[in-house]
Amino acid sequence: MESKKRKPSGKKKLSKSLALRRAQTLLEVSARCAAANDLVGVLHALVDITARTLGCDRGTLFLNDAETGELYSRVAQGDLIREIRILNNSGFAGHVFQTGESVITHDPYADPRFNRQVDDWTGYKTRNIICVPIRLASGEIIGVMQCLNKTHGSFSDDDLELLQDMTAQAAVALSSLHFVERTEKLRQKEMKFIGLVSEISQEFDLSRLLQRVVAETTKMLNAERATIFMYDSTTKTLFSRVSAGSEIAEIRFPSHLGIAGEVFTEGKSLNIPHAYADLRFNPSFDRQTGFFTRSILCVPILNKHGVIIGVTQVLNKQLGVFTQEDEQRLKAFTGQVAIALENSKLFDDVQRVKSYNESILQSMSNGVITLDAGSKIVTCNSAALKIWNGKATAFVGKPLAELLGENSQWLNESISSAKETGESGYFPDIQFMLGGTEKSVNVSVMPLRAADHEKELGAMLMFEDISAEKRMKSTMSRYMDPTIAAQMLEGGGSDLLGGANKEATIMFTDVRGFTTITEEYGAQGTVSFLNEYFTLMVECINRQGGMLDKFIGDAIMACFGLPAAHEDDPDRAVKAAISMIREMWDWNAVRREKGLKTVDMGIGLNTDTVVSGNIGSPRRMDYTVIGDGVNLASRLESACKAYSAHILASESTILKLRGTYRHRDIDLVVVKGKTQPVRVYEILDYHDNDTFPNMVDVMTRFGDAMQAYRAGHWQRARAGFELCLKLNPKDGLSQTYIDRCDYLETHPPVGEWNGVWVMKEK
Repeated sequence: MESKKRKPSGKKKLSKSLALRRAQTLLEVSARCAAANDLVGVLHALVDITARTLGCDRGTLFLNDAETGELYSRVAQGDLIREIRILNNSGFAGHVFQTGESVITHDPYADPRFNRQVDDWTGYKTRNIICVPIRLASGEIIGVMQCLNKTHGSFSDDDLELLQDMTAQAAVALSSLHFVERTEKLRQKEMKFIGLVSEISQEFDLSRLLQRVVAETTKMLNAERATIFMYDSTTKTLFSRVSAGSEIAEIRFPSHLGIAGEVFTEGKSLNIPHAYADLRFNPSFDRQTGFFTRSILCVPILNKHGVIIGVTQVLNKQLGVFTQEDEQRLKAFTGQVAIALENSKLFDDVQRVKSYNESILQSMSNGVITLDAGSKIVTCNSAALKIWNGKATAFVGKPLAELLGENSQWLNESISSAKETGESGYFPDIQFMLGGTEKSVNVSVMPLRAADHEKELGAMLMFEDISAEKRMKSTMSRYMDPTIAAQMLEGGGSDLLGGANKEATIMFTDVRGFTTITEEYGAQGTVSFLNEYFTLMVECINRQGGMLDKFIGDAIMACFGLPAAHEDDPDRAVKAAISMIREMWDWNAVRREKGLKTVDMGIGLNTDTVVSGNIGSPRRMDYTVIGDGVNLASRLESACKAYSAHILASESTILKLRGTYRHRDIDLVVVKGKTQPVRVYEILDYHDNDTFPNMVDVMTRFGDAMQAYRAGHWQRARAGFELCLKLNPKDGLSQTYIDRCDYLETHPPVGEWNGVWVMKEK
C-alpha cells in the first residue's frame, strides 16, 4: 500500500510552458466559475476541468452540509440533477475533510479508508485516488475535490499542487454560490413554513388539524412518529386523535403522567436521546404496539397568553438524535400553529356542545322550534316535525308568521311579550294550527338570551301534543267519569286498583213503569228513549259536579264527593235531584205534545262513608263505590213508590245540608235487608203551587199528624192526614198514612209501639 499525506510546500520552479498552461487552467477555472449561474454549474465546470487537466477517469467535488453532517455532490443525468451524499467523516473524502490534509493513494484496496462496495456494485475498479480539501482564505474547509484513476501513470505531486490551486481558485465562487443556495433554501423553507402555517390555520376540524400538524412535524424533523396532545380542562387529561383505519381513535391519560405529562406540568422541553435509559419513560406503550422508541423530543404548546394548552411529542429521529436546532424548530412551529390548535379545540368544544344540545332536542318527545331574533325558524326537532306532519325544509328558515293559522296569530304577541319581560309563557290545551295542520297542544314560549342576558337571541317554542290524549279522554269519558278517565290516562291504570274509605252522597234513580215502556216501544225505541232520558239526567248530575257511576238498565247510580270532594256535596246531590225532576216534567210536557207516553221517576239519596276505587282486574276494571251507604240509597229509591214520593233522603243527608230546603219527615223505617231504623225525609223543592198547593200548611199539618202517629193515637193522626189530603188532594203520602192508621187500629202492633215501620219489600 502506498498512501501519501501531502501538505502544501514550497513550490518547485516550473518551466515557462508548464507555468503558462497552469496559468491558463486557473484562468479557465476563474472564467468558468464566474460564468456559472448556480452551484451545479460550478461543480460541473470544476469536475470537467480537473478531469481534463489531470487526465483522470472521474472527478467529484463534495461540499459540506453543516446541518446534516454530510458531504454532497450533484451530477447531471439527462434533464435531472442527482445528488450524492456521504457522511463527512467516512472514506477518503471524509478523512480529508476532517483532517484538512491532501491524500494520494496508489492502492485504494489496501487502504481501510476506502469503501470498495461502490466498485462491487458498479463493476468499476479504482486504481488510484487524489483528494484535496477546499479551503477559503480564512482557512475554513468547505468541501473536498476527489479524482480517480489517472489515465497514464499515477497522480504526482504536480497534480496535487495543480488541484490545490484549482480548488483554491474556485473556493470563493463555491462558497458564495453555496451561501446563496442555502439562503434561497432557507427563504423557500420560510415561505413554505408561512404557507403551511397559513394553510393549517384555516382548518377548524380538530381531528384533521392534529393529523396534519403531526404529518408536517414528522417530515420537518425527519422523525418516525409524532403526536400532538391537547389539554382537556374539564377532565384534567391530555388527549390526541389518531387514525385507526377509517375511524379516528382517541387517546386520553391524566395530564401529569409520562414524558408528555411532565412537559405539560413543568412547562419545559425534554430532549431524551435514549428513551429506555430515562426513568420517566413508560415502555408499556412500546410493548402494546410493537414500536421501539429510541429518542424523544417533547415541547410544550403555549397560546398567545403564555398558557400551556398541550404538548408536541416527536419520536425517533431517523439519523442520530434530536438536536438543539430540532428543538428550536419544533418550538417555532408549534408556536405558530398554537393559535390554530386552540381555535380548533374551541371549535371542537362548541361542536360537541352543539351536537349534545341537538341530541337532546332530537330525543325529546315534545316538539321544539327555535326562532332567531327576527322570528324565523332556526331549528325544528323530529318530534315537532312529527306533530305538524312536515319536513324540515318546510319549516327551517321560514318566518313563523307565514306558517301560523288564523286562530294562532296570538302566538306572535306572546313571543314579543316573552322577549320583553324575559319570562316564559304557558298555554295549556289549545287548538293550534301550524303549517296547515291543527292539533290540540300545550304550548310553552321561552325567550332565548345570551349568557350575559344582554343580547337577544330569539325564542323557543315547545309543543306537547295532547290530541291523542284528548281523543282517548273524550272516548273514555263516555264510559266513565271524566276525572277518573284523566287519572287513568295520567297514572296508567293498574296502580289505581284498590279502594279507599271516603264520605260521599250516593244517588239512585229509577224510571217508573219502565217495563210497560219497553213492551210498547220495542228494542230500538227503548234504546232511543233511554238515550234521550239519560242525556237530560246526566247533564243535571254534571252541572253539580257529581260523578256518574254507572247505568243499571233504566237506573242511574251517581256519587257526589268522589273522586274529588266538595264542602257541599250533600247540597249538590239535592240540587241535582230537584233539577232532574224538573227536567223530567219539562220533557214530559214535550212528549205529551208529541203524543208520546210520559214517564215518572224516583230518586234516593244517602250520605255515608263508602269504599271507593277501581274494582276488577288490570285488564278490565270499574271505578265504583260499595258499602251499606250505597245499598241504603238504592232502598230509598225503591221506597219512593211506596211513599208516593219523587225524592227521598236519609237523615244523614238532611243533617249535612248547608242550604235550606222544603222537606218533611215522613217515616222511621227499617228497609229490606236492614235491622236498624232509618229516618226518611221527602224533598219537595221541585214543586210549585200548581203541583203541590198549600205546601206550607200541608207540611205543618203533616208534622202534627206524624207526632200523633208515632204516639199511637191513630184517630187523631188519621184526622190530621185527612186534613192534609183535603189541602192537597194529590198528596199520596197522606193517603198512605190514612191507610196505615186504619190498619194499625184494626191490627194493633205487638208490644210497645215506637213508630218504626218495617218494609217487607225492597
